Formats: sequence, structure tokens, C-alpha cells
Amino acid sequence: MEDLNLNNPEYYFNRELSWLKFNDRVLEEAIDETNPLLERLKFLAIFSSNLDEFMMIRYAGLKEQVAAAVDKRTADGMTPLEQLHAISEKLHIVIAKHRQILDEVLKELELHGIKIEKIEDLEKRDLKSLNKFFDKEVFPILTPLAIDASHPFPRLANLSFSLLLELIETHSQEKKLAIVQIPNVLPRFFRLTGKRPRFIILEDIIESKIESLFPGHLVKQVNAFKLTRNADIEIAEDEADDLLRVIEDGVRRRRWGDAVRLSVEKNMPKKWRKFLQNTHKLSKDDIFTVNTLNISDFMQLASIDVPELRDPPFIQRMPSEYRNKNSIFDAIKASDILLHHPFHAFDAVLDLINEAANDPNVLAIKQTLYRVGPNSLIVKALAEAAGNGKLVTALVELKARFDEENNIIWAKELERSGVHVVYGFPNLKTHCKSLLIIRREGKDIRRYMHIGTGNYNPVTSKLYTDMGILTCDESLAADISELFNYLTGFSKQTTWRKLLIAPVSLRTGFLEAIEKEIALANAGQEGHIIAKMNSLVDPQMIRALYRASQAGIKVELNIRGICCLRPGLEDLSENISVHSIIGRFLEHSRIFYFKHGGEDNIYIGSADWMPRNLDRRIEAIAPIENPKLKRKIMHILDVLLRDNVKTRVLQSDGEYVYKKRTRGQRKLNAQERLLELSVRRL
Repeated sequence: MEDLNLNNPEYYFNRELSWLKFNDRVLEEAIDETNPLLERLKFLAIFSSNLDEFMMIRYAGLKEQVAAAVDKRTADGMTPLEQLHAISEKLHIVIAKHRQILDEVLKELELHGIKIEKIEDLEKRDLKSLNKFFDKEVFPILTPLAIDASHPFPRLANLSFSLLLELIETHSQEKKLAIVQIPNVLPRFFRLTGKRPRFIILEDIIESKIESLFPGHLVKQVNAFKLTRNADIEIAEDEADDLLRVIEDGVRRRRWGDAVRLSVEKNMPKKWRKFLQNTHKLSKDDIFTVNTLNISDFMQLASIDVPELRDPPFIQRMPSEYRNKNSIFDAIKASDILLHHPFHAFDAVLDLINEAANDPNVLAIKQTLYRVGPNSLIVKALAEAAGNGKLVTALVELKARFDEENNIIWAKELERSGVHVVYGFPNLKTHCKSLLIIRREGKDIRRYMHIGTGNYNPVTSKLYTDMGILTCDESLAADISELFNYLTGFSKQTTWRKLLIAPVSLRTGFLEAIEKEIALANAGQEGHIIAKMNSLVDPQMIRALYRASQAGIKVELNIRGICCLRPGLEDLSENISVHSIIGRFLEHSRIFYFKHGGEDNIYIGSADWMPRNLDRRIEAIAPIENPKLKRKIMHILDVLLRDNVKTRVLQSDGEYVYKKRTRGQRKLNAQERLLELSVRRL
């Protein structure tokens, strides 16, 4: 076999276009009629929210590169300008499709009595309640903004949703322009009284009353538009002597970055589109036509309580190891415990922290916090522990994108409670998910740990699939202790007993594991690699997997989102399969398996195989050594890989197709199956 150039751009998919393929799969869930109607609406909202973030960060970043005349090519051979054109071409098609599906879902919801009403169709009773709502809650918030020689076009905040109006003064008949912003502090949907769920959308209410903001004028035309701005915070971190203050300043600046996208209603006149385009220095490719703006707000509508139109509720259970134990510490001492969310309740972690906070034998608690959400029970438990005299240290990542403001708020709350708060490294994000509890037991000190794949967030733990282990393994405890020293002090730790740590040893650790598998395969042993993650982007890791495939190793990848590896190419990746599951829960756990001649080495942790995770973040990947836990994880991987309902298989041309079932083969929805198994174990 001729040696192939593994750097050949033809062997890689583009990162940005692969992400768009992922969002296409989200949209497919909105099309899928086997999903309940409100869940389909939810996926439409998720698609829109995902796209907003993509435009604010990835699309904006490419525009910055083009403006700076950067022409460096990616691994797949595309320049920033070529990527922008490809993205825009793709998005104009998929946004039209998204618009069509939204209309279809809303029409179907009407058949079930859930309707967005038109104001002209309302009865007097409804109009009365609507008028009261406008006068008391909406009108005081609205601010009419004139546009003329003395009133330049206002600088609208990122994701601002506004009405552009043409007015005619009643006496002079002079034409004028003005803007009214739709306030995001109010619910998008006003619910009308009655048994059926009927709503009026906020912008329709405002438009119907718009002349009350402009006495002496008639409104000739109203059109909505939405601006998206560059929201990637740029921080001169090497010059930041106060990271908290710098991040606070960056969050405030985020709202006012350069415009990167303009979304307009389809009936907006061309002259207005051109006016908005020129005002914000956008190209024609940056203008997108929609029926309805801010579809992400439709999550409010998707959340209404109509059980027959929602996924059936499920019961979360606690680990069986907790049963018949007076203390969670006793349970962990008896055996390592595997947590698998959402099938296990996040209370399994929260109860541990609460017990530690109130246990007189617990001396100290250390925890990394990335995204915990508002009103966090974790934050309250850590504050209570500090109030009880424990030494509590929280490593707070201020740079968790779009959670910075929330993290700043509860970081300050923790400091006021007596928690020692550390903000991590200026140039590295702390992304690892680790909890360490130090407890006195008689004459000894024992350390208890939780290492996970997901955030310490009870809300997302019900929506994301994640894993964690609870253990008091001494070697692992020593590593975790030294990890926290690395995070909070001046440690230059470079070697670890069991953990793989980024940016120190994670990349080399995984590469060595792949190379070991290749060496064993070359020596005649059967090889097998399974990797489950959110994204696979890193070219060096992809080249290692190509070499594994060339050595005859079976490589099974379960990748929810971006995949830049091209599977199924002869003499290169014919032994590699790539599956993606988009379903009820967001697949978020990272699991890595290497057969290693029967050793069956398994790792879990917080890192994807992306340059940022391997080189620019603090990550922790832990080995699973307990045979019982290994068997559980292998069973979970087996169920996921056998899914033939929600699995799409990546083809060598970049397309994803639903996994085919053989004749007579039973349907297997992995997430539903794991839910069934969790209930049976109650």
C-alpha cells in the first residue's frame, strides 16, 4: 500500500461547515413527526439559539480574519473568505427551511388548540386585557428613537430585536424614520385568558399600539429586524492584573461589537434593507430573510404544560450504592460509584456536598466551577460549608462563554460567604470538573472525589447525558490534590500518577494510547478504539486515528457535533465509523476506550479532541479501573453504538444519513432504552 500524505486537505472536513451539519441534525428533530409537537418546537428554538452563538463567535471571527487580510488555510484547505462564502450560501438555504418548518409546526399546534392569535381576530374581552397589559407593563418600557439629522441611527445592542418605522407627520405630511426596540425584559408571548393556550406575540401588541408613541404622526409602514454583533470577548490577559474587572468590562463591551448579521422580515422594502446594510457596514451575504425573528424565544411556548404534546416524564434515581448506608462517605468507601445523568439524579452529587458541608469531620472542600446556572444549590452548599468553618476553595472560571456575568455574580457571593475564590489562569480556561473533600476519620485523613464530564448544574443535568465517578482511591486523590495545587498556586507539576491533564499530558497521553493500540495490532492482536465526545477537530489526533485504521484497528466514534475526520476512505479510514446521536437529551459525556490487548482501558472526563481542549484549557481525564464500573460503561457504549433510531452515520462525502435497520431488526432508541433500564433498577 502506497504511503498516503495524512496532511492532504482532502482527508479533512471543514470545522465550520461540519458544525452547520450538526445544526442540520437538530433541525431534523423538528421535522421528525415521531417527536411530540412541543418538542419539535423546542428543537426549532434550539436551532435558532445555536445559530445565534455560531454567528456571534465563529462567523464573526472569520469576518475579522478577512478584514485583517488573513489568508491562512485550515486543515481542509479553505481560506477565511472561502469559508464565509460557503457558510452564507449554506445558511440562506437552511434558514428558509427552518422558516418553513416553523410555519408547519405552528399550524399543527393550532389543531391542538395552541394558537398565536392575530389582534384583529380578538374579542372585546381579550382586547381589554391586552390593552391593560400594554398600558401598565409595555408602554412605560418602550423608547421611541427618531432617525434624522440630529438623531443619528442608534447603536443597537447585540441580538436587539427592533421595529423600523416610516412615519408621516399629519400636518406637514413629512416622512420620517424611527426605531422602537422590542424589550427583552418582557415575555415574548402574552397568554390570553381561557381554557385553550392562546397567545399574542409581543411585537404584534407593540405594533398595534405603535402610534401612541408618536402623537401627531401616522405610521405608514413597520418592519422588524434583528442585529447580531461580534460577541467574542478580546482580553489582553497578559496585561490584566485584575482578571475579574477585565472580564466584567469585556461582558459589557460584548453588547456593542461590530455587526456581523442582519435578519429582516421578508416584506421589508429593498431600500430599507440597503439602508440597514450600509449603516452597519455589512455585505449582501450577511443579510438573511425570515418570517419571524428571535425564534429562540419560542422555547417559552415549547415549555407550556400540555403533557400529551411533550416527551413523557421520567424518574431519576439515586445510585443503588447509596441504599442502606448511613453516610454517602460510607458508600464511596465501600466501592467506587458511577453516576450517569440524567438517569441518575444530580442529587447524588448535591447530597454529597451538603453532607460534607455539615459533617464535623470534613476539614476542607475544593471544587472547580464552570457553569452552575443561576440560584445554584452548589453555591449555597459551598457557602454553608464555609459558614460551618470548613476551608472551602472554589476555582471559578470567569471566561465560560456567555456565562461570565452569571459567574461573576455568584463568585462574589461565594467570597462574601467566606469561600476562597480563585479565578484560574489568565491564558487558560479551567474546564475540568473536579470536587475534592478532605475528611478526618479517626487518626487518618481520607480524600473523597468526584470527577465528571459535565458541569455542576442541576438544571442541565436533567437535559444532558454526563458521567461522573465518586471514589476515594488514594493515587487518584493524590493527583486531584496536586491538580488543585496547580490551579491555585505556583505548581509546575508535569507528571501525574493516573490523571491525564491538559495542557500538560493529555495530548501525549491519548496519542500514546493510540500508538500502543497500533503497535499491538501490528503484532497480530485485535485492536479496538471507541471514542465518544462532542467534537473531533484536532488534526494530530485525526492523523493518529487514520494510522490506527490503516493498521486494521476498528475505530468507532460517537461524536454529537463537529467531526473533521473523513471516514470510509479506502486505504485510509475504511475501518473508522462515525455516529452522531441527536435526541431528547444532549449527548455530552466524553468516554474513551482502548482495547490494549484485553486491558480494556477506559477514561472519562471533560475534554473533546479539539486544539482548545488539548492545548488551551485545564482539563482532567480520569481512568476507570474498577471492573464493575468498566462493565457498566461498556454496556452504555454498546447501547449507544447499537442505536438505530436517533443515530446518523457520517458518510465519506460529508453527509449524515440515518442508520439503516436490517429487515426484521427491532428499533433501538439508546436514550429511551437507558431510561427503561434505569427505571427497572429502582
